[in-house]
Amino acid sequence: MAKNATRLWDVAEHLETEEDMAAYLEAAFEEADPVLISAAIGDIARAKGMAQIARETGLGRESLYKALSPDGNPEFATIMKVVRALGLQLHATKASISTNS
Repeated sequence: MAKNATRLWDVAEHLETEEDMAAYLEAAFEEADPVLISAAIGDIARAKGMAQIARETGLGRESLYKALSPDGNPEFATIMKVVRALGLQLHATKASISTNS
């Protein structure tokens, strides 16, 4: 029996439009997990081209890969530079659920 070749699924290969990218980031925000949000921004940056994002932000490509990986811990200023370079904006809205303690 022949073995089927498989490879890891990469979301960056499926983020083709700016609408796809914005929806993906919005879904990450809904989870409220900073690691997931940072990784999602990294996925979007890879989809757009990390070298291009590095040039537009003035940050090193390798530094961006590291900061936006699931193990990274980027500064908020880095996140804002990358989001701007991606052509996206962050928005705040009132939460739909209360947080009564």
